[in-house]
Amino acid sequence: MIKDTGGAASFSIQDVRLEVTNAFFRKVYHWMAAGLILTAVVAHLAASSETLIGLIYGSRWTLMALILAELGLVIGLSAGINRMSAGTASVMFVVYSALNGLTLSHVLLIYTGQSVFSAFLTTAGMFGGMSVYGLYTKRDLTSWGSFLTMGLIGLIVAMVVNIFLRSAMTQFVISIFGVLIFMGLTAWDTRKLRDIGFELDGVEGNPKAHKLAIIGALQLYLDFVNMFLYLLQLFGRRR
Repeated sequence: MIKDTGGAASFSIQDVRLEVTNAFFRKVYHWMAAGLILTAVVAHLAASSETLIGLIYGSRWTLMALILAELGLVIGLSAGINRMSAGTASVMFVVYSALNGLTLSHVLLIYTGQSVFSAFLTTAGMFGGMSVYGLYTKRDLTSWGSFLTMGLIGLIVAMVVNIFLRSAMTQFVISIFGVLIFMGLTAWDTRKLRDIGFELDGVEGNPKAHKLAIIGALQLYLDFVNMFLYLLQLFGRRR
């Protein structure tokens, strides 16, 4: 009798944890989707305006200022999430998504619409597959963190070096590794978020859960956008 009760209680707790985790993921993906939609809309509006394109890309200082502002928002959100309010975190994420739309507007001018659409669909499929893998695999993905971090650092170094080399073959290899690294990061980040969601007491009305969802949305957003850009470099057709 005691064993049955304990089993039922354990099963009930597991169900509650699962419900909380699912609610957390819904919040993460809602914010991520909102960020991607905002970025796409702003990019389209900017690419359609000669005035905005001239303002953004007419001076390298303007573009540099936008990039530094984006970098500052990412660092600020990641490092200061525990000290800021849930509302502030939300606003910072929205502002970052909009700024990223401005800096990515050139993609719509360089590549054909069909290439952009195809790359987006491919990214969505690969992202979804790796998210499902990270969510349900029984493998321990802990060791992936250091490996992927080292790979990301190496990728950044290679990109900086290729600015001076201007090698098409090097860029091709960088793009392949970029896709692979961000596929791995998608699975790894998803697993981390699953573990975070499993430890939460609740999601609705919980400021901590809201802020964690914003950070999670930012991480997955970055994985998606970077994977999309590298795929576009590999297979996109220029105008």
